[in-house]
Amino acid sequence: MRTKAILLAALSLVVAGSAAASERLSDVDYLKASRCRGLAAGLGGADIARLDALLKTEGRSRVEVIYNKGLEEMQRAKRDAAQSDAKDRLSLELNGYCTAFTGASR
Repeated sequence: MRTKAILLAALSLVVAGSAAASERLSDVDYLKASRCRGLAAGLGGADIARLDALLKTEGRSRVEVIYNKGLEEMQRAKRDAAQSDAKDRLSLELNGYCTAFTGASR
């Protein structure tokens, strides 16, 4: 529970500081991209090369807690995609904001 509180506090600071223009993804966007990678793998048929490249590049500069949280988000998204009752909703998610990380509309 304490770890979650620390993580939420760190994410709040990141969101507050994300107003500054930067080429680098914010930590929140890194976590979203990690989720998109998990969804793409779990739903199948998606080109994940761009997501892999993005996460590899962006992961190098992340603090350990954010990097590990990204891995958790990726695994959670894969598990979510395995649930047959959520496939439509998750496909919309993958075809929605995830396209910002792949650079392609699906």
